Amino acid sequence: MLIDGHSMAFRAFFALPAENFSTTGGQNTNAVYGFLSMLATLLKEHQPSHVAVAFDVGRKTFRTDLFPAYKAQREATPPEFKGQVEILKGVLKTLGISTIEMEDFEADDVIATLAVQAKPLGFDTLIVTGDRDSFQLVNDTTTVLYPMRGVSVLHRFTPEAVEEKYGLTPQQYPDFAALRGDPSDNLPNIPGVGEKTATKWITEYGSLDNLLENAEKIKGKVGDNFRERLDQVKMNRTLTEMIKDMDLPLGPTDMEMQPASVAEVAAEFDTLEFGSNLRERVLAAVKTEGELPAVEITPQDEVIVDTQHLDEWLETRKDQVLALAITGVGTPATGDAHSVAIVDTHRHAVVADLADITPEAERALAQWLADDRAPKLLHGAKAAFHMLAGRGFELKGIEHDTAIAAYLLRPGQRTYELADVYQRHLQRQLKSADNDSRQLTLLDAGDTQALVDEAVAIFELSEELTRQLQEINAFELYRDLEIPLLSILARMESIGIAVNVQTLEDQLETFIDQVRNEEEAARELAGDPSLNLSSPKQLQVVLFETFGMPKTKKTKTGYSTAAAEIEALAVKSPHPFLDHLLAHRQYQKMKTTLEGLIREVGSDGRIHTTFNQTVASTGRLSSTDPNLQNIPVRTEAGRKIRSGFVVGEGFETLLTADYSQIEMRVMAHLSQDPGLIDAYQQGEDLHNYVGSKVFDVPIDGVTPELRRRVKAMSYGLVYGLSAFGLSQQLGIPAGEAKAIMENYFERFGGVKRYLAEVVEQSRKTGYTETLFGRRRYLPELTSDNRVARENAERAALNAPIQGTAADIIKVAMIRVDRELEAANVTSRVLLQVHDELVVEIAPGELEQVREIVEREMDSAISLLVPLEVSAGSGGDWDTAAH
Repeated sequence: MLIDGHSMAFRAFFALPAENFSTTGGQNTNAVYGFLSMLATLLKEHQPSHVAVAFDVGRKTFRTDLFPAYKAQREATPPEFKGQVEILKGVLKTLGISTIEMEDFEADDVIATLAVQAKPLGFDTLIVTGDRDSFQLVNDTTTVLYPMRGVSVLHRFTPEAVEEKYGLTPQQYPDFAALRGDPSDNLPNIPGVGEKTATKWITEYGSLDNLLENAEKIKGKVGDNFRERLDQVKMNRTLTEMIKDMDLPLGPTDMEMQPASVAEVAAEFDTLEFGSNLRERVLAAVKTEGELPAVEITPQDEVIVDTQHLDEWLETRKDQVLALAITGVGTPATGDAHSVAIVDTHRHAVVADLADITPEAERALAQWLADDRAPKLLHGAKAAFHMLAGRGFELKGIEHDTAIAAYLLRPGQRTYELADVYQRHLQRQLKSADNDSRQLTLLDAGDTQALVDEAVAIFELSEELTRQLQEINAFELYRDLEIPLLSILARMESIGIAVNVQTLEDQLETFIDQVRNEEEAARELAGDPSLNLSSPKQLQVVLFETFGMPKTKKTKTGYSTAAAEIEALAVKSPHPFLDHLLAHRQYQKMKTTLEGLIREVGSDGRIHTTFNQTVASTGRLSSTDPNLQNIPVRTEAGRKIRSGFVVGEGFETLLTADYSQIEMRVMAHLSQDPGLIDAYQQGEDLHNYVGSKVFDVPIDGVTPELRRRVKAMSYGLVYGLSAFGLSQQLGIPAGEAKAIMENYFERFGGVKRYLAEVVEQSRKTGYTETLFGRRRYLPELTSDNRVARENAERAALNAPIQGTAADIIKVAMIRVDRELEAANVTSRVLLQVHDELVVEIAPGELEQVREIVEREMDSAISLLVPLEVSAGSGGDWDTAAH
């Protein structure tokens, strides 16, 4: 099997959205992911013994020497693609697959030479490429697999298939291509000569050489055109002919697939932040050394599954640390039937089916689960909390959650499922039973063993991950912050927040009307009653043809109609159609948000979001099903939606409390800038204070516009904003934005010094750190790929500030929870959204709880500047805002 590396990687790049595939440091990986996914399928389906991937070295080849315009029309490589080919070569090497490239030649020539060499050696050859010139290589032992859509659908071109498609033999194909020309290679065509004429001529004369000898016989205008371009046709023919006799460092017999080290492959996939699904598919398709070396679970005879009753087994292990595994928790298995496996320190296990448990065993299990002093090790403890609560059990005494430990060690991984974490940190393979058997109520022997294996894996991981966390001084962060927070979040999810569904439905009707009105107005302006504003293709026609607007960024499918591009276009070239389009998008987004919220209201009239501890690499919590963090707080539409979240029955009011400018205060502390520290210590309005210094006006002379500019810049710096970015955001010339920045750095030199130092320090160590020791690894800081490097630099500026702010609110939540319990109040925390807590207040407890919340949030950390907590109360979330 011979694969055209660049051709297929490029197709994979366009088949998968770049924004969905990148490492936390900013290296795009969509081309690598798509290529490896295709490779796994190809290897599994065709099982080749010998494989090579050929790559182009650069744009300059002997063909560009002959014809400088060859491929000259091709656009510059998208910045997101850069760097991915080198990564791919590294992965292929790890997989034991040969890669080959030759200066001055194309990958096609390498493939052609190898295909020709392979035939007399008795090989059957498959060529995987998106270049139709390869059809000239097709014969009785050589087949081309040509992508018809992305890289997932490949068409098989045998000699018969080439003849059926083109009416020509493979040998005649390059003659046909020379006549037709090739826009993808910038080879000129002959006016009036399309595919039909080219096919007719080659069929009639047998070959291009014979046609050229009989050029005078071609009649009419098309004949004149042909004769005027004989030299170009000959040049086309030279350029389309593949070189088949190169002197290569490797021959077909040298390309036998070599065994891949599973541990090395797993490590490389982890670095790229690919999940276990792709890794397992690839490992199943390549040769591996032995039977997955060093990845078998610890020999099973070391684990003894006891036949004792659960109550007797637990009675004798009251003081031990026990690992608990539950079907479907921490693994992809699903189903209503849940079973548990518990393993002790001596590797004795017990298994129980919760659907078929004796009353004595149930009592003993309930007692052990609810005992705060009985330490438990789990993987995905919050999911276990909910699953057990659904069966009437309370879960306390969580000492370890190996998913969270793994997240702190490697934030940003795509998945923290148990099998992945076990492979990632102990290089051991978890042999799960198949999903079907995992859903049975009665456990079979294989399923019992799979669940015991999971409990053993949790035990082994808790020891190893503790050691690794201690090595990077992050164990206290894990033990004192993330683990206590876990139970608090589980309770918040269980309680949920009450919703006035009628309010949300009324708002939904309003947004549906607004979407319709904006669509009708846009259609009227465009003169097209059936225009679909969600169709990029239709929008491209209206914007750039009907209205002749300035072109946006070019993409593979035309000019971009993405939000950022349309917003920028509306600023540069205002047009009523763009106003309607942007309004339509905003209302459509609100409509979708409301539909999602209404759908998620439970039978108790409350919404129960899920708070994720292992998603955001900065340490921030994220919210899903529904996402309550994407309800805008500053827009009228967002406030309208928040008014639908209300105080629940039996409670008096909602209290909201949030930190004022927490990220800027963290920036003042970390940068130790005297100006920022002074502003906060004097209790000045920060943006007015900074504005007066930057624009050299008295504080009361800072206009709303100057304040807006300085605020955008202050927050922008935390996210690595450039002068160009600031100019775009504020709609001012780049020179003016640069001058504002220079003035800012002149007045606040500590900030400039800090921003430079944090990137430099991170480049040396490979990671950033929050004040609490939370790390974010950014290997891309030393990348040769400029886009990835600049993304990582922005992440390095942002991670310590946003991460420290995230840690502060987490500390506050733990302190507030502890004090509310100590005060024996009924009021409870419902939500944490960014820097804000939402609390449901029981009758008569408002002042007492407000004082607790404000005090504990305020004392969560001691910085060089004071924290400021604002609180408000009201019957709904919007009214409670302050």
